[in-house]
Amino acid sequence: MKIKTKTISYEEAAALPSAEHQKPHKPSGLLAGIARLALGGELKQTDFTYEKIDMEKAGNGPWLVLMNHSSFTDLAVAFKVLKGHPFSIVCTSDALVGKEWLMRTLGCIPTRKFVSDMTLIADMDHVLHKNNASVLMYPEAGYSLDGTTTRIPKRIGILVKRLKVPVVMITAYGAFTRDPLYNNLQKRNVKVSATMKCLLSEEEVESLKIRQLDEIIEDAFTLDYFKWQEENEVRVTEAFRADGLHRILYKCPHCMAEGSTEGKGTKWICHECGTEYEMDELGRLKAVNAETKFTHIPDWFAWEREQTRQQIIDGTYLLDTDCDIAILKDTKALYMVGKGRLRHDSNGFVLDGCEGKLHYEQSPSASYSVNSDYYWYEIGDIVSIGTNDCLYFCFPKKANIVAKTRLAAEEMYILAKNDKKEANQEK
Repeated sequence: MKIKTKTISYEEAAALPSAEHQKPHKPSGLLAGIARLALGGELKQTDFTYEKIDMEKAGNGPWLVLMNHSSFTDLAVAFKVLKGHPFSIVCTSDALVGKEWLMRTLGCIPTRKFVSDMTLIADMDHVLHKNNASVLMYPEAGYSLDGTTTRIPKRIGILVKRLKVPVVMITAYGAFTRDPLYNNLQKRNVKVSATMKCLLSEEEVESLKIRQLDEIIEDAFTLDYFKWQEENEVRVTEAFRADGLHRILYKCPHCMAEGSTEGKGTKWICHECGTEYEMDELGRLKAVNAETKFTHIPDWFAWEREQTRQQIIDGTYLLDTDCDIAILKDTKALYMVGKGRLRHDSNGFVLDGCEGKLHYEQSPSASYSVNSDYYWYEIGDIVSIGTNDCLYFCFPKKANIVAKTRLAAEEMYILAKNDKKEANQEK
């Protein structure tokens, strides 16, 4: 999938008015049918099946539909299992670029990823109670990098209480294994299935406390797809299964070097110390020429998170890279405005560029995560920061920094919140 781009000066982009907010349209049944047919070919390749669980508790809708987010296949799954139930999708605003009419007619609810959006809850309420349609939401916002749950917003129970409708959970199995984000968009021959379950009835939404709702939702999003793959003996026989693995396993646990790793074919290698790992058909790792430090990829990724957290605490964490800069202000195009430099340390993000005309700072407490993605719209890896008025998409020149940047942003947010909590307790 690609996005419409336009090269203009920073001054021209800055002068453009931001997109005006619109109430979500009632979803078109005709367009939904066309989308279902278009995406159906994707599911036919996966021998897709699904199961409904406790759906009698949900009634006929509308519902708040929550779904885990692991690959583009998720969208095809959603259209299949929600057939017969009109729904609007909470989507990123960049999805409307160059096709706003189409996406709005489909009923999409655009929002800025990992940016506070005060209109989103009102828009979801409008869809549910005025348009009489369900709302499909991916609370994780970003695709899972390592096959485990991506951080979801805290206190999502507040949203559930506000919307006052049953909550349905769609969980896809095999979608990540078939098309993990790190694997360069190469699809594997893996069966995909799903469950559609009433997580919370309307009565439970009304009677349970926010803390209890949060616990139920958090438990539903506790996933580990590499563990699922091993336990269910789902074999990935493709010879490219380790391609791009360095995008998540960027730090060598043997020599501690970063940015010197490579995933290629069925192997991961550190070019700094020469250590090699083999990735087997069940997604497990084994060192070829050294002691095996990790067999489970999410364990390695969790170790990298702890390493990054410690660097932040020690004051040694730093991202400082040249980048190309694009700006999103409206739905007409993604505006390519020039070059700059992105810096990220314990004080947050600083973006400078466009010959000194652009300067933007974002504190660690601005968001619980950051929009980091691989090969975004087939342009390149990105780190995106900004506000509801303007998003800055940075295409870093330094390779393989996306995963660590997301980890660092998440850990800085937690540390900042903890510092604030401690400061308030001391008052």
